[in-house]
Amino acid sequence: MLFLHYPKCTTCQKAKAYLTEKGVEFEARDIKLENPTAEELRGWWEKSGLPLKKFFNTSGLQYKALGLKDKLPGMSEEEQLRLLAADGMLVKRPVLVGEDFVVTGFRPAEWDEKLG
Repeated sequence: MLFLHYPKCTTCQKAKAYLTEKGVEFEARDIKLENPTAEELRGWWEKSGLPLKKFFNTSGLQYKALGLKDKLPGMSEEEQLRLLAADGMLVKRPVLVGEDFVVTGFRPAEWDEKLG
């Protein structure tokens, strides 16, 4: 299982503690140091079944600074994936990638359901 996080993010810290407490084995990856590629993001987005907008950190400083609330609707999926791949801080975190699921953000009930 792949756990993408930003170490300074308190939500990511809670999610990591949750996984550790549950005894879930995972590979942790700092989203700022090792940004996901557009190809990885495309695969995760397709596997997740979520709208692409759910992969954007809409409360982040970068999202607001770039005015993405207004720009995203006019962008193609390709452009959005390239934008996410260009800056890990634009990606909603944490991201948990399992064999047959992908979740963005940390909602314990949702994670419980996905992890069984």
